[in-house]
Amino acid sequence: MRALAIAATGMNAQQLHVEVIANNIANINTTGFKRARAEFTDLLYQAERLQGTSNRGSDNMIPEGAQVGLGVRTAAIRNLHVQGAIASTGNRLDLALTGRGWFQVTDASGETLYTRAGAFNTNANGQLVNPDGYAVIPAITIPQGATDIVVSESGMVSVRLDGQTALQQVGQLTISNFANDTGLEPLGGNLYRTTSASGTAVTGVPGDPGFATVRQGYLESSNVDPVREITELIAAQRAYEMNSKVITAADEMAATVSKGMR
Repeated sequence: MRALAIAATGMNAQQLHVEVIANNIANINTTGFKRARAEFTDLLYQAERLQGTSNRGSDNMIPEGAQVGLGVRTAAIRNLHVQGAIASTGNRLDLALTGRGWFQVTDASGETLYTRAGAFNTNANGQLVNPDGYAVIPAITIPQGATDIVVSESGMVSVRLDGQTALQQVGQLTISNFANDTGLEPLGGNLYRTTSASGTAVTGVPGDPGFATVRQGYLESSNVDPVREITELIAAQRAYEMNSKVITAADEMAATVSKGMR
């Protein structure tokens, strides 16, 4: 009975939907996290009667056929790169991007990765790094004895040294944009990697046309909406239950047939 297999695909789809929602809710307080959305498409159709064919050899065409869908499958899990709320932290090395753009860091293997989480710090050498110790690109070093750090909206990093009043520039932050942000591969740790689907990175200075600006002392919060996630969770749960009822009904119908054949 096809209904059993069709309903099974529906249950699998809703289980995946719940898993995506669960990950969104789990990361509701993750800096720079972008919520994901599961997207589904219908499966192939089995034709019982084709539309547009002649009716029993006559010239009359069948206006609409009879085609039975065979279920649903997962098409994509899309990361929605929508701006999250900007939260004040007061930390001079916390940086948030307002608009399109990605900070660049280099991992232990030298690969360039991308992140929206600007919770930076300095390592033992004074170099600006992310929480995993990956150095920011381009490299920026805060000298010892710096009493103040100022990062402008355009990403210019300046420091005030002990005993001096004037600011001294120590580096310029750059950020990257992509033709298709959703094509980036999430790696965990708030990091993403380029793929052939994302396109190559286009690097520029914050504040340039099409590039975000930098806000010092702020972090970008997760863009997860708790109310939306709970609503979708309830809808996914109900859809799962309905598919399970279809399986129960189909099983009872098959049992009725088997009883009648005894």
